[in-house]
Amino acid sequence: MKKITLAITGASGAQYGFRLLQVLLDQGCEVHLLISAAARQVCALEMSIELPNENKAILDYLAKKFQCDTTRLHLYGEKQWAASVASGSNAPEAMIVCPCSSGTLSAIATGASDNLIERAADVILKEQKKLILVHREMPLSVIHLEHQLSLGRLGVVIMPASPGFYHQPDSISDLIDFVVARILDHVAVEHQLMQRWGADKNV
Repeated sequence: MKKITLAITGASGAQYGFRLLQVLLDQGCEVHLLISAAARQVCALEMSIELPNENKAILDYLAKKFQCDTTRLHLYGEKQWAASVASGSNAPEAMIVCPCSSGTLSAIATGASDNLIERAADVILKEQKKLILVHREMPLSVIHLEHQLSLGRLGVVIMPASPGFYHQPDSISDLIDFVVARILDHVAVEHQLMQRWGADKNV
């Protein structure tokens, strides 16, 4: 069973994070979930999802929504420093920040560790495990680019949410699945979300 930390921050694109969570759970992964306060506002704005205030209520809501038991889904608050993901002695195999705000990108690049999302990413870096940042910003400033470059040099996978169109998407869900599929490929989680390039002999 793969153990993966998923952080959803306040950038636009909460749909990517929730779809990724759904597929990770469907594929039997153990997910350690972090949702920032800003992300909760984005969920309400973009998805009309009003997450409860209490962690247990959020956990129950997500378990019901994705039809999974809570033994494989763990939710932590932003200041929950005793969480397992805050220590290298119990680090997951990988961490995905999806979507990743520019503020989170900056904090990770500079080692700020001011909240659990930033600390969990810092742990992944120091333990030399896989970190994927699905950065959502346009256009990019030089500051953004410099932070991406410094993280890329450390082996971080910078994966902007840039859906492809060669599979002729019919819906927004198709575009979301394209990005989620690419993320899953990088953490070696099986999926059937989209047809791969060249799989169709007519392409």
